[in-house]
Amino acid sequence: MTLECFPMRPDPPRMVPGRPERDWMDEFAGRHPYRCLPLTMANTTGWELLCPFGFEAEWDGRMGADAIQFRPDKDALYFEHFAQSHFTEGVLTFHTGWMFRTPEGWGMRASGPPNRAKHGICALEGITETDWLPYPFTMNWRFTAPGVIRFEKDEPFCFLQPVPHHRIERFQPVRRSLDDDGDLAVQYRKWSEVRTDFNTRMAAGDPEAVKQAWQRFYFRGEFPDQVGVRTVDHVNKRRLAPLPEAPEPSPPARAHVGFTTWSAVGAAKAITDGGKT
Repeated sequence: MTLECFPMRPDPPRMVPGRPERDWMDEFAGRHPYRCLPLTMANTTGWELLCPFGFEAEWDGRMGADAIQFRPDKDALYFEHFAQSHFTEGVLTFHTGWMFRTPEGWGMRASGPPNRAKHGICALEGITETDWLPYPFTMNWRFTAPGVIRFEKDEPFCFLQPVPHHRIERFQPVRRSLDDDGDLAVQYRKWSEVRTDFNTRMAAGDPEAVKQAWQRFYFRGEFPDQVGVRTVDHVNKRRLAPLPEAPEPSPPARAHVGFTTWSAVGAAKAITDGGKT
């Protein structure tokens, strides 16, 4: 599977695999949110586009394009080609700096970074058919109230996830009774018993439960009634390939004769002129 990434400018925003860390998760007592595997998997199931510089944006509450004022940091080059007020209605538009091409049947979901709330502004999500689209899409955020927001340098402004956008239409939701599936019902009841017992012991200050701190059945991919037996396809850490850095431009070829340095063009002319140059 190939995700083709075409830079639309000489210095497009950096693209990196999604990172699991979040400031609010770090600050949480005991870093407990990192025990929630669905959270960390969502954080890392995609690629981040990072701001090349920091800036502030202020929305005064009006609906026109001139209602958002930008204050980029001093090192911001060509800021107008990165962020602007384009769609009006308090919408801040980012130009990703890339055009993407996905395999046939796959689209690109662009959103804000998962589980990373930003006060005063909300990321708008979109799914684009990048298996045929011959031009780039934008990433948009909408102010939730008049005020000032700030994006820091290297803060992710867009989260990219290739999605099989036709396959979801093949799903047919059906209603089932848990008792119709004997094995599933047994496993659920066992989990419920073990979970209730653990929570009761934690509340009572049981030393073993306190030491264990949390149950790891899902994190390990184990069934409560078959501890130590793991599911074949369970994943508890995402490992996405990074986008290779652009190669450094090759220096022009140079020829050396004695103490005189010639450019490749000059050398070629000298050979053509029989060495008379």
